[in-house]
Amino acid sequence: MIEHLAVVIPARNEGERLGACLRSVRDAVARLHQEMPAVGVRVVVVLDSCDDDSHDIAAAFGEVMLVHTGYSNVGAARATGARWALQALRGLPERTWIANTDADSTVPTGWLVDQLELADRGGDLTLGAVEPVLAELSSGQRAAWELAHPLGAEVGTVHGANLGVRASVYLAAGGFEARTEHEDVRLVESVRDLGGAVVNLGGAPVLTSGRSIGRTPGGYAGYLTALDPVAVG
Repeated sequence: MIEHLAVVIPARNEGERLGACLRSVRDAVARLHQEMPAVGVRVVVVLDSCDDDSHDIAAAFGEVMLVHTGYSNVGAARATGARWALQALRGLPERTWIANTDADSTVPTGWLVDQLELADRGGDLTLGAVEPVLAELSSGQRAAWELAHPLGAEVGTVHGANLGVRASVYLAAGGFEARTEHEDVRLVESVRDLGGAVVNLGGAPVLTSGRSIGRTPGGYAGYLTALDPVAVG
């Protein structure tokens, strides 16, 4: 049974969206405490090379641990957040879970409960769906998205904004690498190489920014920008 939970959120100048992210995480933690009151929780926000008001916004959530870094590297930021959270929780790694999302995203209320139920049934890593805020897309992007995802966001695709992992498996796999992108994909590959149980997370998707300019060229914003209704059709 999972006894401890870490929620890790890297942020790089996400002041406009961080508050909504943390409110959604707070709601998910409240739901978890209702259904699994014995689970200890630590939420860590990694403020990576921020020079906006992200610190002040996150600090307003008194239950959140803040870590400042200057990596400008999402993989290093995620790894640092996980390390700090595990040190604070001090639980057995096999009974500790690390839930990951992004500061420009909002999670559904049942997000944490769903992950821990799968973990308690033997899952070592959960992959959840991510969907853009459709109102933030251009009409062409939205049409392309709906053509490519007729049933909604694709479950089973690797998204760091909706990924959970058992701490013991995370550590055995070497954790997140210091990559500017695809650190999530690399972790999943390593867990699979170890024979870890990778399972799909059901429920509502994590909603993420529909912006066209992201932090890295190969990230989700780049994918949305490249959507072409003609090519998809």
